[in-house]
Amino acid sequence: MSENGKKLDFRLGEFGRFIPVIIAIIFIVIAGINQSNVNGYVIAFFVAVIASVPFAKKQQEYGEAVVTGLTRPIFCIISVAVILASIAGKLVSSAGLIHTLAAFVIKAKFTGGLFAATSFVICCILSMSTGTSVGTNIISFPILFPVGVMAGVHPGFMAGALVSGALFGDNLAPISDTTIASAGSQHADMGGVVRTRVWYSVPVAIAVFFVELLFAGRGGQIAGEAGADLTPNPLSLVMLIAPIVIMILCFMRKHLIVALSYGVLSGIIVGLASGLFKFSDIFSYPGGFKVGGIFIDAITGSAGTVMMLYGVFALLGIMEKSGLVDLVGEKLAKVARGVRGTEVSIVLSVGIMAWITGVIAVGMVALGDTIIKIGERVGINKYRRANLMDCGGIALAALVPWTVHTVLPAQLAASSVEGVSISPTNVLTHNFYSIIMLIMLIIMIVTGYGRNNNPELSSNAEKAASEE
Repeated sequence: MSENGKKLDFRLGEFGRFIPVIIAIIFIVIAGINQSNVNGYVIAFFVAVIASVPFAKKQQEYGEAVVTGLTRPIFCIISVAVILASIAGKLVSSAGLIHTLAAFVIKAKFTGGLFAATSFVICCILSMSTGTSVGTNIISFPILFPVGVMAGVHPGFMAGALVSGALFGDNLAPISDTTIASAGSQHADMGGVVRTRVWYSVPVAIAVFFVELLFAGRGGQIAGEAGADLTPNPLSLVMLIAPIVIMILCFMRKHLIVALSYGVLSGIIVGLASGLFKFSDIFSYPGGFKVGGIFIDAITGSAGTVMMLYGVFALLGIMEKSGLVDLVGEKLAKVARGVRGTEVSIVLSVGIMAWITGVIAVGMVALGDTIIKIGERVGINKYRRANLMDCGGIALAALVPWTVHTVLPAQLAASSVEGVSISPTNVLTHNFYSIIMLIMLIIMIVTGYGRNNNPELSSNAEKAASEE
């Protein structure tokens, strides 16, 4: 809704509010078919924003909707984080650290699917510790992705392994915003929510591990076998200080921007002190209105993704102000019939809200009261509702090419390995955690798996037995 309480109205009636989405989808499909890099998706979102202007009844409100999308705190955080992560990644790769790690990995025959599966586990641990999938992607991609590609992992599978591990913690960690939002919006205790969610998240994670282990090495090529120079430079290992500092600060719950800034600073200081870099390698002012060096190269290299984020969040602002968010809630209340029908409605509504807002937790909070009402009407307990919301959001939000769960990994992958093109569509088709979680949700709803898991009932039964 706009500030004056009125939604952004479009011409062509109810159909009009879908025009921006339809235009974006058409150009996204074109970009995907032509295997475009991130710039193809930049075009998709900006064309959608520009071409939809004539359909808005009030042009002023349309402009305000765009600005509203761009003033979201998460947009600012992610945009700056992308730039800082690009600088940190450029520092470690320019120092030769990636080639050194790849040489050691290949020599140890720790290649292909084994490396991908292990990387998935590392990201699971990291995301469980930090509670953030975005932070996990930013930390893991600059190092693990290029090393994995050089070690014979198919690029799509490598990106999928890291994204999947990041989403695991986002789905299950008690400190994750989605876990907090799903539990809080349903008035469920955190302990009960996490204990019941384990029955869904862990089996999915195990399945992802074996998919990566068995298939990630197919289609990949070990860099050394292709004639690349992978002579290790042990001195470059000192540059591990950058990702280590970032991880430690994230574990300490420091702001992501703060953690990344300290990582960049530590990388610059150690790189200069060790002799891996000269000042002119990082900051170069050759004159003639030119600036060069690792620092500015990294910033300009991330420009495509930042521009895409501008387009994405501008479109999200339009979608939200047009009333699509309210429409989801209204349709949810009408469509929900019976236990299975209500569970399907909960999953789809949170997923659609994540597509509209770009943030899973926002959809959960917005729909929380409605989901309580329709869930209690058919006897779905609060833990089941919270799990359907979180698992549905994690599954569906990452299976469209315009949310942060596909856009950010695509940029990080593309900027980590020169010549390797990874698009948001490539990321979502190899994100096996979300794909398998979607299958798990279908099983949950059709068979009733986990429907009667209620820690409160178990606790009460144990208490009654002890009193007897």
